[in-house]
Amino acid sequence: MSASLSVVENALGHAFVRPQLLVTALTHSSWANERGEGAAHNERLEFLGDAVLELCVSEELFARFPEAPEGELTLLRSQLVNESSLAAMAGLLHLEEHILLGKGEENQGGRGRPALLSDAFEAVVGALFLDGGYAAARAFVDRIFEGVWPARPAAPKTKDFKSRLQEYTQRNHKARPVYTLLGSAGPEHDKRFEVRLLLPTGQAITATEKSVKKAEQQAARLALESLGEAGSDG
Repeated sequence: MSASLSVVENALGHAFVRPQLLVTALTHSSWANERGEGAAHNERLEFLGDAVLELCVSEELFARFPEAPEGELTLLRSQLVNESSLAAMAGLLHLEEHILLGKGEENQGGRGRPALLSDAFEAVVGALFLDGGYAAARAFVDRIFEGVWPARPAAPKTKDFKSRLQEYTQRNHKARPVYTLLGSAGPEHDKRFEVRLLLPTGQAITATEKSVKKAEQQAARLALESLGEAGSDG
């Protein structure tokens, strides 16, 4: 896979000191599961990359919009790091050509699934962070997001459910809602993820969707409905 790795490194603008990190970032769990014996896959790197990516984007937005309140910054960030946006970024890097997939996932069209591509992108950011530190991850994020950074804060009416719920709980309870992944079920190509949302009041709401992010949005929507805020545009 060395030739493939070299292509990805060129696209990332980073030569890996530990290339195995990049291999792992591009290895889907379906590939690892077919090989058994605890083969490595990219879910842990995805977890790390999600946090690193949020920090990189948050830092840039904080600098670009010194007068924007937290709610607007949260909205802008959610528009930049949502599943469809990150899948598009993965497409710019042609990651779909290099991801290692199991036969079942491949046959089910997994190589083109936005959730899978988004996860792979986050895993690659995690690998960059471990190999080159925050500076390498930040440099990559700055370059890949060039041209898509917003010129000004977005209109409130485009706020997603999670952003609206967070603004509500911070305004009324001075606390944030907490999202917890309870588990997943179903075949690899059609998994469902169950998420629990805990409001500052102690009320718990669960939702199940095809991705963790979608389940969180669904739980937030249900929470807003229960709070009588579903019809509000913020």
